[in-house]
Amino acid sequence: MAGRIRDEDVKTVRDAVPIDSVVAQYLQLRPAGGGNLKGLCPFHDEKSPSFQVSASKGLFYCFGCQEGGDTLDFVMKLDHLTFSEAVERLAAQAGITLRYEDGGYNPARQQGERTRLIEAHKAAARFYTEQLDSAEAEIGRAFLAARGFGQDAAAHFGVGYAPAGWDHLVRYLRGQGFTDKELLTGGLASDGRRGPIDRFRGRLVWPIRDITGEVIGFGARKLRDDDNGPKYLNTPETPLYKKSHVLYGIDLAKKEIGRTGRAVVVEGYTDVMACHLAGVTTAIATCGTAFAGDHVKILRRVLMDSSRNKVIFTFDGDAAGQRAALRAFEDDQKFAAATNIAISPGGMDPCELRLAKGDEAVRQLVDESTPLFEFAIRSATDQHDIDTPEGQAAALEAAAPIVARIKDTAIRHRYAVMLSGLLGYVIENQVAVRRVSQLATWQRDRKQQPEARHTRGQAAAEAPPQAARGLTGPPLNLRAPHHRVERELLKLALQYPQLVAPAFDAYGEDEFTGPPYAAVRRAIAEAGGTEGADADYLRRVSDAAPDNMTRSMITELAVEAVQSKSPDVYAGRILVDVRLQAVKRREAELRSEAARLGMSPDPERHTAVHGELWALQQYGKRLRDQGVEAL
Repeated sequence: MAGRIRDEDVKTVRDAVPIDSVVAQYLQLRPAGGGNLKGLCPFHDEKSPSFQVSASKGLFYCFGCQEGGDTLDFVMKLDHLTFSEAVERLAAQAGITLRYEDGGYNPARQQGERTRLIEAHKAAARFYTEQLDSAEAEIGRAFLAARGFGQDAAAHFGVGYAPAGWDHLVRYLRGQGFTDKELLTGGLASDGRRGPIDRFRGRLVWPIRDITGEVIGFGARKLRDDDNGPKYLNTPETPLYKKSHVLYGIDLAKKEIGRTGRAVVVEGYTDVMACHLAGVTTAIATCGTAFAGDHVKILRRVLMDSSRNKVIFTFDGDAAGQRAALRAFEDDQKFAAATNIAISPGGMDPCELRLAKGDEAVRQLVDESTPLFEFAIRSATDQHDIDTPEGQAAALEAAAPIVARIKDTAIRHRYAVMLSGLLGYVIENQVAVRRVSQLATWQRDRKQQPEARHTRGQAAAEAPPQAARGLTGPPLNLRAPHHRVERELLKLALQYPQLVAPAFDAYGEDEFTGPPYAAVRRAIAEAGGTEGADADYLRRVSDAAPDNMTRSMITELAVEAVQSKSPDVYAGRILVDVRLQAVKRREAELRSEAARLGMSPDPERHTAVHGELWALQQYGKRLRDQGVEAL
């Protein structure tokens, strides 16, 4: 039974690994103001960044999907790790030796499954690269040399060789302390009649890394005619490796992709190598599967959507390129609008092109790519003889539906005009424009009719009442002045506790009219209040939250920037505003009670109500005149 990691070691790991450096391994971050950073959320698909990281607080929060937490929460949620596995991964990155409650120092038996599988893949990658220097691997070295890759290129990409025997890797990894179960679970071995056997045998092997650089699988290319397996054999689906979520080369290309705003998608491992060696260091490839929605999400997080960004697909033939281009219309069109298509001359892939014509030809292929929309339109019109009226009409009917499916009206009109030019409608160019507009209207109407029925049927389910989410009282409304200032005060109490202490600690929960805000106020009090804030203050407040909803609200408020560049001055004003709102509410209650009392025979209560009302009016005047000094 694994021991519990000591609390002081968990704290050491949290403090040693900055959250912004961890998050930056997965997505591109840019300044968001107030010392925060922003990027496209890795937990849901979005087109504009609502995900923010506060490096000073060690927290992240997405204002779109409400995911939030600290560094460990981020790694746990994104990579589906247990708490112990997340701590172990970050500890390994920081070079921290973990201690367990039973006294052990990070023994292998206490590591989580994912950590063990990562270590097994790392050892396997090391084994394969060492084998590339063996006499048996001559055939593999010759394969690489024939494609223009020398020893340095192989080392840079970690290319290795899997010996032709049945269990060379299995015996090696057993000697490293890994169990047969771990080798089978990780896809490094397969079940044989007498036990586990190597999955890859007699093949060149490429390590497949995730975006952080961890080896999570392998791709192997057959070298011999007597190998009856497929040309390329990849790691099967495992707890580490999901082929639809992996882009080969992303670990090497991500920084340059983020810097240049350009990614180049090729079809194979050798194409990635050829592009990088030719100077196109933003090249990546899918791993035995078509480029799809999950790959789009990975790239978008690295790129961040911007008008300057570009994704270039290279294909080795017109038919494949056309199919890929047309598929893009079925996906996210904002991504498609920033996509170009590059067709290699003579059907050559980038690796073949580099061998035949050199590095410059590879760079030229990428630089001279065609926008996806234009490529799709030209592909459709090229199927017809546009020198005849009949051919022009047929080409219009083939290409106009493609243009009509472009959602952005400005871009759609531009390509409708371009289509007119392609078809020779120089004078009567409105023919194509009108046809595209007509088709776009029909498509929109057909789509809206079922969507309207669906929306009506789902409205109640998609907007559950606040009480169903565990809250009572009026819903939050940030347009309401009292909710807005309450939110600002809680943000100050979490982010700048020293600016609102000790006055804030005297504020009651009833001064926060939004139920979620009252719950946060209670958690702050239970954590010792703002006056007792120290390095662990936010952690204590989060731990004091009664439920995950309140905990998420705490993270949100701790990350969201306050609405002022001068928090020290702003803090006093917000303290006063919240108190004034509370005074006004109490005054209204007392006036209502005084009206109900009227000619009541209870003179003592009548006097008490008017006395409290007068005192509140005087207090309110002092607050307005003296500000924070009157608190």
